[in-house]
Amino acid sequence: MALTLKTIYAGPLRVQALYNRCAPSDAPKVRQAKHQASSAAQRRMNQIYSYQQLELRLAANFPTPGSGLVVTLTFDDAHMPRDRSEAQRRCKYFRSKLAAARLAAGLPELVMFWSPEVLTSASGRWHFHIVIDNTGRDMELIRSCWIYGSDVEAKKLRVDAEKNHETLARYMTKELRECQEYDAKPGLHGWSCTRNAKKPETETLTVQDDFRLEPPEGCAVLLDEKKVTEWASYHVLKYRLNGEIFIHAPRAKRRRRPRE
Repeated sequence: MALTLKTIYAGPLRVQALYNRCAPSDAPKVRQAKHQASSAAQRRMNQIYSYQQLELRLAANFPTPGSGLVVTLTFDDAHMPRDRSEAQRRCKYFRSKLAAARLAAGLPELVMFWSPEVLTSASGRWHFHIVIDNTGRDMELIRSCWIYGSDVEAKKLRVDAEKNHETLARYMTKELRECQEYDAKPGLHGWSCTRNAKKPETETLTVQDDFRLEPPEGCAVLLDEKKVTEWASYHVLKYRLNGEIFIHAPRAKRRRRPRE
């Protein structure tokens, strides 16, 4: 009997699911149990919330502490946007200016994530949370390109027990969650990113029925959920690797042989 092992690779983050596959010889009761286990594992793997999707994208693009720069850009009174659309247009203009300035300075192509916020701000003032790839030479360029105010705060990305990709993703999408909770702005997407931002990789393998899902030694386990019944089981594991061991080389895809 074979099992299915599905893994999402996002920088130091791993999300894995191990579950039963249905076989042609399975009795209807066994097939139903395996289908339920498979569905439960897939639901836990699916990143259905905006912050979960953002967490994986941030981890894929800014994997190590300090590899990203977390910046808050606040509008002053003279440049206060009238609405969300105007705020987004001004952020787009800033992004294009910063990308051009980095290119002119011989720096790598800009990778940027951003989210607007006003409703959950104590001051009720429009501002943007952004995360960019940290080159070590960004602050002067950011201040020169942000022409809508002088209030610019920046800090290096942290990846530890207290501050990490998940806490940052939750923080960047908190306005969206509160808007949806009170039905204030339904349908809003809480964050955006440049097109060159990396996406997590997903790999699905068939393994033997004696395979066991175990986190590597020294990692930080973030989720460990399993369920075993008489006929089926599933195990979902989420963990964060430490050091440089998280580098993943995707397996080469096997080509199908042409039919003769």
